[in-house]
Amino acid sequence: MTIREQLEQREKEYLSPYATLSIHSKGREREEEQCDIRPVFQRDRDRILHCKSFRRLKDKTQVFLTPDGDHYRTRLTHTLEVSQNARTIAKALRLNEDLVEAIALGHDLGHTPFGHAGERALNRICPYGFEHNVQSVRTVDKLEKNGQGLNLTAEVRDGILNHQTAGMPSTLEGKIVRLSDKIAYIHHDMDDAIRAGILTEKDIPREIGDVIGYTTGERLDHFIHDIVTNSADRNDIKMSEPVAEAMQKLRQFMFERVYMNREAKSEEGKAEQLMETLYEHYLRHIDELPPELLRMLEAGEPKEKVVCDHVGAMTDRFAIATYEELYIPKSWHG
Repeated sequence: MTIREQLEQREKEYLSPYATLSIHSKGREREEEQCDIRPVFQRDRDRILHCKSFRRLKDKTQVFLTPDGDHYRTRLTHTLEVSQNARTIAKALRLNEDLVEAIALGHDLGHTPFGHAGERALNRICPYGFEHNVQSVRTVDKLEKNGQGLNLTAEVRDGILNHQTAGMPSTLEGKIVRLSDKIAYIHHDMDDAIRAGILTEKDIPREIGDVIGYTTGERLDHFIHDIVTNSADRNDIKMSEPVAEAMQKLRQFMFERVYMNREAKSEEGKAEQLMETLYEHYLRHIDELPPELLRMLEAGEPKEKVVCDHVGAMTDRFAIATYEELYIPKSWHG
């Protein structure tokens, strides 16, 4: 018996009857020989961790555009916090941690530079639209490994696609990530907003604080305990009604005070204009795209989607540098 088979047997013996077992995966689009050490979801997790789009998350905006400070979150640290929240819940409920971690690490791979400002710009200007969850799946299916994709399992791809509020994953592990994403961004965006001086802990309305706590740490702890308590021995992942309602009110509070804050978002209009300018530039100069994207054009992919693939994959820093290279005049050195 291989190490992988021993681990699969251990899953059958230990995990909850509601867990997604590795041996029950619906498989990959392209059949592959199994690894002798790692079950399929652990293998997916490793593929995501080692891919280029994961590394680029370190220089993509979470909330505050290119902030002056070393401790503000980026899209990468957001992803790691989602993963940790999700693994804590999955471990407590005896669900599949490998599947949870793979979905969590991959859920934002398709995010644009400049956070949701970049996403809004591409969604507005591209005739096919642009949604980062759909782009995350496109990234792992078609864009990674020079067009070969990562060939992930159906369960991981489903969890990535359906991690937003409008989606509903088919596995409990995917549902954990869906909730963990919200918990993570509410928690750390609040923490960053306090660091930035936009909020103080005293600003949290009593109707919210009395239910889930008055500090970021208290709220995170309360959310996770509530999910574990209300999901134990059930074929569902859910919060209690009072906590779910408090989270929704806190999310609305964050939209009013942070996500729509003029001071915090003062540069987003410029970011959107930059993204639209780069998109239009590459539509006019399609030959400037990287070779692997030109091959996708030759294979019949619409040029508008391929241009979105290129511009949307950029980091904040690379997008700004590209714009400067194309449109900002340089000093004459003689």
